[in-house]
Amino acid sequence: MTAPTTYGLSSEARNLHWLLTNLVEEVPGIQSVAVVSSDGLLLSSDPAHTEQSRAARPVKGPRGSSADLATIVSGIGSLTVGVARLLEYGGVKHTMVAMDEGSLFVMSISDGSLLGVHGSAECDMSVVAYHMALFVGRAGHVLTPELRSELRKSMEAEAESTGSTR
Repeated sequence: MTAPTTYGLSSEARNLHWLLTNLVEEVPGIQSVAVVSSDGLLLSSDPAHTEQSRAARPVKGPRGSSADLATIVSGIGSLTVGVARLLEYGGVKHTMVAMDEGSLFVMSISDGSLLGVHGSAECDMSVVAYHMALFVGRAGHVLTPELRSELRKSMEAEAESTGSTR
């Protein structure tokens, strides 16, 4: 798997991309990942959802771009926050959805940002959750408003240059 284009990005943005790529490559069963802002915008994702990567390595799951995974993650994140408020149980730390042929994991990063992971049916949910927590611990403090803005601009520029809906 190749890393997303990181030319011209700050060291914090390159580190975040590197952490995401490592998460996918090193944890068995992870199909794809996405970092989503509190307002539901895709900030960063692994390269598994580029059209070239999907043709070379078909995966089950969100059928379109990484924006599809971001939409799902944002929706589940919003729903669980609403449930937590309604039940008065405090903030949501993570959500896991186990299905017959795969899993979806959503974990809070910081300031409402979310990490979403799409896993295969064979993935070990506890291992995925552990590695997600490591990612959040490493990336949460660097996901500043400035970095989120840089990542949004980078995703928009990449989508424009490739003509994709990533």
